[in-house]
Amino acid sequence: MTPRKRKQIDPLEQAIEAVLSPGNFISYVAASSFVDAVQDVASDIEKVIKREPERAALLFETFIAACHEKADEIDDSSGTFGMLVENLFLGWIKSRQAATHDPDETAKLLLSWMEDDPFGFCHNLDRQVVKVLDKKGLEALVGQIRAKFESVPSRDEKRFPEYARRRWGGVLKTLLAGQREVEAYIAVCEQTELEAQDCLAIAKIYQSRRRPEDALTWVERGLAITSSDNRRSFGDHELQQMQRALLARVGRPGDALQSAWTEFEAYPSIFTYRELMCYVPAKEQKAWHQKAMQASAKGNLASQIELWLKKKEIDRLVSRLRKATGQELEDLSHYMAEPLARKLERSHPDISARVYCALCMRIINAGKSKYYDAALNNIERAKKCYDKAGLNADWQVVVADVRQRHFRKKGFMAGFEDIVSGAPKHVEPPFLEQAKARWLKKRK
Repeated sequence: MTPRKRKQIDPLEQAIEAVLSPGNFISYVAASSFVDAVQDVASDIEKVIKREPERAALLFETFIAACHEKADEIDDSSGTFGMLVENLFLGWIKSRQAATHDPDETAKLLLSWMEDDPFGFCHNLDRQVVKVLDKKGLEALVGQIRAKFESVPSRDEKRFPEYARRRWGGVLKTLLAGQREVEAYIAVCEQTELEAQDCLAIAKIYQSRRRPEDALTWVERGLAITSSDNRRSFGDHELQQMQRALLARVGRPGDALQSAWTEFEAYPSIFTYRELMCYVPAKEQKAWHQKAMQASAKGNLASQIELWLKKKEIDRLVSRLRKATGQELEDLSHYMAEPLARKLERSHPDISARVYCALCMRIINAGKSKYYDAALNNIERAKKCYDKAGLNADWQVVVADVRQRHFRKKGFMAGFEDIVSGAPKHVEPPFLEQAKARWLKKRK
């Protein structure tokens, strides 16, 4: 009797199973390295697409399904595993297109995953698939989503029909924007609520068709929608940027400049400054710079520091910092405050001392004991700056305040008192010297 041949398993399938480690829970701490390893296998499959697209498509299908099986065994609080699965779907689409699969079948399968999505892997998948689907594939998916949008809510959605309609309407809009089908996009908006993001999407389509007047009309409709909402979003800023570019293009540079100035006055920062200067005529740059610097005095301290440092307005910055309260300085992030303190150490040690103190107090007030070494380093730098500025009385005020408010924080106070007294730091000998000393003790 001829023995039956064992079915040969694709080595990449074996790699999928091995890397997903079924049955083992992946903690939040281990998730990053786990996802990196899974991505390595996904990258190996991507290399197969060009020469073996059919095989790659089957491998991606297995991989996607396996990730759904694994989903309950990983703490994906960071969302990196979900993003990886999203990329697997993109690889699957590319493979099926390379293998010339029926685009309607691909669209149906994709929709089935989007409908049955217990782990949210397909939540924003439409925004990504529109980038990889070819013309026929995009048309097929638009047809599937349009039918879903226009159909009667399914049994699962009867309790929330409006949610379902908004969801599929949003997906349909994303796909139509990818097709640049402006008339169809507008028609969907007439069936749903018109939002500022819709106006932006329509304006971009018109802009790509070189119809700036129509694009400007829709941008202004979007801004009209946002004007009644006090919340600012990235989309609002993008509408304003696009409006200015279109105004300049249709021969209204003065209006573009006025728009940029209005935004800078409301939110002075290095970003709105750069936008403003894009529309200032070359001969007027100096005058507008001075005007902008005066207006920026009304901004918040963090924005002022970034703007004035970039534009070398050091005198203006120093004047503002001398008026800043201790709380204002403590509210600055260390990413901003530490470079600021270092920059001013030589030229304005009195201000640098206050910033270093604020950096220290930010840590101590929060009780972050694991950062006490950083706090001590900052307070030591503050002491040196106070000495350099000849402000010993100010340093003694700091010492008294720390002793009064933080005497219970023993882990910090011991090092602090050493700094106050000027006691030399205990420096640990190099690692190898310690090791040799340990060996010599054994020989004795």
